[in-house]
Amino acid sequence: MSIRPAKSIVVFLCIVVAVLAWKVSDKLDESAAHQQRDARGPAPVQVANVEQGPIALQRVFSGSLEAHAESLVASKLSARVEKLHVALGDKVVSGQLLVELDDAEYQQEIANAEAELALVRANHAEAQSLLTIAERELQRLVQLSQRGSVSNSQLDLAKANQLAKAAQLAVSEARIAQAEAALRAVEIRLAYTRIHTAWQGDSERWVAERLVDEGDNVDSNGALLRIVELDPITAVFHITEREYALLKPGQLATIHTDAFTNERFVAKVVRIAPVFSESTRQARIELEVENTQFRLKPGMFVRATVELQRTEQATIVPQQAIIRRDNQQGVFVVEDNAARWLPVELGIQQGDDQQVFAEGLQGQVVTQGQQLLKEGAPLTIVEALVQ
Repeated sequence: MSIRPAKSIVVFLCIVVAVLAWKVSDKLDESAAHQQRDARGPAPVQVANVEQGPIALQRVFSGSLEAHAESLVASKLSARVEKLHVALGDKVVSGQLLVELDDAEYQQEIANAEAELALVRANHAEAQSLLTIAERELQRLVQLSQRGSVSNSQLDLAKANQLAKAAQLAVSEARIAQAEAALRAVEIRLAYTRIHTAWQGDSERWVAERLVDEGDNVDSNGALLRIVELDPITAVFHITEREYALLKPGQLATIHTDAFTNERFVAKVVRIAPVFSESTRQARIELEVENTQFRLKPGMFVRATVELQRTEQATIVPQQAIIRRDNQQGVFVVEDNAARWLPVELGIQQGDDQQVFAEGLQGQVVTQGQQLLKEGAPLTIVEALVQ
């Protein structure tokens, strides 16, 4: 019963001895390698200067262009399209005549409304004359009554007649107001047969789509044209939660498209959606893009490079200078033709440039050949390392 525990102890001791032997051997090999390198002389390395200057965190997002403003021109009447004054792609300004609808029916209504107004005005003139006569008759009877020449019943009849004529005049005045209102209503409907652009300011817009042809019948609220504003134009993309917190209104960006591969267009973040889509878990971002020459069009695919963060005075080294030793990130700094290991903390990365935080980092850092170095190892700077 005691033989098995003894064997287990022996096996365990053998394993421990083997591991210790392996570690000692590894250290000896490493020491030998360092001795060989020391024997060969300074390690050949490439270096780069530590820079001081601005650095920015940038991200590239894909999206599309949308019109800054878009409106559908619609008819307020059911009528036939008589004339179109614009075509697809035409430039338009505020107040410009776009479409004429058939107005024959409304012209006839205008004539009827004007005739009705003339009739009630004539009735008003008659009522006014009758009231004048009634007032004169009442005044005459009042004078006669003072001399006792008429009875009170005659005077009462005259007063009643005067009041009736005054009421008829008031009714005729109301009918005039009613007829004038009816005429104005018809004039408004007639004006709807001439459809103009209407927006604030003097900006230019464009006909993006023509939805009817001359001779077509349109219903009330039927769409006729689609008008868009192109300067500025809006770039839209969607971002995930990771970048959302880094975006703020006013941040600068550049836009590039496949249509103008060698050009960059200035943009800035203007709107950030306060909610995320439940289906995509992304939020909508809108950028305002200068488009003074109207070359960018809604629907174009674009890539937006947005500056999410910027530091004007940063310590910058090449990204390839950063290595990891003993679970630490750092760089080898060149001091008196020897390598000094300096741990660093990383900041913004922009392309091959890396912002670092480290006390007293200046001069030159090793960018190639770090595998040949240790703390204090001699080195020699070469133009290109032999592979």
